[in-house]
Amino acid sequence: MTVVPRLGRGVRFVILSAVLLATLPVTLAACGSSTAPDGTGESQLPTVTGAGDLSAKPTIAAGAGTPPATLVTRDLVVGTGAVASPTSTVSVQYVGTLWANGKEFDASWDRGEPSIFPLDGVIPGFQQGIAGMKTGGRRTLVIPPELGYGATDQGPIPGGSTLVFVVDLVGVQASDN
Repeated sequence: MTVVPRLGRGVRFVILSAVLLATLPVTLAACGSSTAPDGTGESQLPTVTGAGDLSAKPTIAAGAGTPPATLVTRDLVVGTGAVASPTSTVSVQYVGTLWANGKEFDASWDRGEPSIFPLDGVIPGFQQGIAGMKTGGRRTLVIPPELGYGATDQGPIPGGSTLVFVVDLVGVQASDN
């Protein structure tokens, strides 16, 4: 008969503790880091307060870390109605802020009614970010300068700014085609 030595309780505790301590730095490093949506560096998309309440103006915190170099969209509420195309005329409620400091530069909510415009008449990041969205939805858009206003100052928006919008798609007008 072969006798298999059994480790005592104290020895098992020491071995388990050593294994846990050896893996802790890797586990903590994974928890404490994030990668930008484009994989180029660290970023954290801005927090949106009131994200699910389509009857009220949301607030947008500043972004954290390096802003993404490509357009990022995140649905906060998925709509169920008509889908916007890149050439649709849309009715939207929106808030626009700067990634760097969260400062609001425009909001249709402050005018008391949605804005209506053709998507092919706005900055490329807004057009691309709304295309494919369904009426009744709310979406966050993070727009890099190349898809926004570039290096040129635009009123309260400094040149080279990454823009953050929260957009509610209120309606899509039927096309005349």
